[in-house]
Amino acid sequence: MSLFDWFADRRKSTSPELKYQERDIPDGLWYKCDSCDALTYIKDLQTNYMVCPECQHHVQVTAAQRISHLIDPNTWTEINDHLRSCDPLEFRDRKAYKDRLIETEKNTGLSDGIVTGFGKLEGITIGLGVMDFRFMAGSMGSVVGEKITRLIESATEKQVPVILVCASGGARMQEGILSLMQMAKTSAALDRHRQAKLLYIPILTYPTTGGVTASFAMLGDIILAEPKALIGFTGRRVIEQTLKQKIPDDFQTSEYLLAHGQVDAVIPRKQLKPTLAMIMGMHDAPKLAVPTLPPLPNRKPKPLEKVAD
Repeated sequence: MSLFDWFADRRKSTSPELKYQERDIPDGLWYKCDSCDALTYIKDLQTNYMVCPECQHHVQVTAAQRISHLIDPNTWTEINDHLRSCDPLEFRDRKAYKDRLIETEKNTGLSDGIVTGFGKLEGITIGLGVMDFRFMAGSMGSVVGEKITRLIESATEKQVPVILVCASGGARMQEGILSLMQMAKTSAALDRHRQAKLLYIPILTYPTTGGVTASFAMLGDIILAEPKALIGFTGRRVIEQTLKQKIPDDFQTSEYLLAHGQVDAVIPRKQLKPTLAMIMGMHDAPKLAVPTLPPLPNRKPKPLEKVAD
């Protein structure tokens, strides 16, 4: 019996006494908050940028929703949406990797785990990449790394800043070392962007983990994070077993990383767009002109008086 089947049998054999009855919620009308269980009318939640009005819990959003939150209307142009992952290792777990890709693409409408393109944010042209956790947990495979690299290189050529919204479970194991290579490739592209003295801002959302954290997510000039986002490289249990000690309850949260200097600011979703516009405006502002003083009058020096003996 496989591990998956064992867990399935455990769920079927759960005692009826342990089950509880949930309220029936009509699909598409109401949202039940995962944090406080409050019910919110879905249109009100969307108006509030998918943030619970009761507890301020930031609900995971899709790439399309994130783009609509950040980019000015009618200014978005997607690039490299034709790229698709292949199956170089012919990997198979419970399902063949190529079949899993086809199924995930059909369910999400995405070609892979990130959407990239150019648009205007408060009138400022930017290169934007948004990871979507629905596509195989936002895992970084060869296509995700390639799309990020091409976006950065295009932004460097256009002399515009880059913003990457991170939401990832880490590297995509089905592609093995090809997935891990994307860490170096994206980092090299960002270094060339830095040498061109252009701005790069990563936005860390729930969750940002694994190889994404170990590469482009932490290489920003200014690193921003959403409230209570899970940010780290590996899981809590692995760290505790390695260190042989208990770690704090708020460990790997954006607030903990802010207090320890790993991120520069924790910004609520509703304030993210104006904050980014302010940062980019300051970065691109022309240098203050130094006032020039009028030239000194052209005076001939007085001859030295002869000192009497």
